[in-house]
Amino acid sequence: METNDLLKKVRRIEIRAKGLSSQLFSGEYHSAFKGKGMAFSEVREYQYGDDVRNIDWNVTARLNHPYVKVFEEERELTVMLLVDVSGSNRFGTNRQFKQDLIAEVAATIAFSAIQNNDKVGVIMFSDHIEQFIPPKKGSSHILRIIRELISFEPTLSGTSLTEALRYFTNVTKKRCTAFLISDFLDEGFDEPLKIASRKHDLVAVRVSDRHEKTMPDMGLVKFFDPEQGGTTWIDTSSAVVRGQYAKLYRAKEQQINDTLRHYGIDNTEIMTGEDFVKPLMKLFKKRA
Repeated sequence: METNDLLKKVRRIEIRAKGLSSQLFSGEYHSAFKGKGMAFSEVREYQYGDDVRNIDWNVTARLNHPYVKVFEEERELTVMLLVDVSGSNRFGTNRQFKQDLIAEVAATIAFSAIQNNDKVGVIMFSDHIEQFIPPKKGSSHILRIIRELISFEPTLSGTSLTEALRYFTNVTKKRCTAFLISDFLDEGFDEPLKIASRKHDLVAVRVSDRHEKTMPDMGLVKFFDPEQGGTTWIDTSSAVVRGQYAKLYRAKEQQINDTLRHYGIDNTEIMTGEDFVKPLMKLFKKRA
């Protein structure tokens, strides 16, 4: 991608993501993802309805009038974005590739985190760790993340959620909030998923395309596998073939949903070419 095209795309995503996070997500995000706890802020005079457990007896005795302690939420969080950059995300049939949708969603979450004074870091992965951006604050840091999400070229094309989750668990020592953004086209990641979800507040965002769910009738078509590199011919005009494909996809989808539910991981699905605001808002409100 040419430098000017890259800058235009970064700016376009920045404007949209910043607008969404300011107008829609900021309050929902704050409610959905709590801080570390409550910290003492000040004392004030007791008012009707105040919890008597918060009375500061030392100040009350000194001033001969009831005073209560006021606490504020310790807001600062660390947010990690685990971003799938594998070959299967270079696919899309509804005006948008999955990788472009992933970049926009990650940018929106990142801006929401920054507006709430949280740190944001990124782990990009294929079937190994492609890049790690340590958590930091600030708009310039977010713009760097967006540039990387848009322009990054992975060295490999496979998918390993296991590698991503293990690396995340090892590199992130303190509990944080993490968004695993992927199409989840992988197998055998149950154990690292369980470990990561126990140590951290893990949220799954599954990215899909409608024609991954149901194969359209396009006649005899040559398909290319961007992760394995092979090609195969499929007769999509066959109702039997389309039916078998849809059945296999539903089974895989059910398996993923069952796994996430089993480990208590909040999750949502977003689709290429469709509004991702509603499913994210629904997720945030559910958590709040």
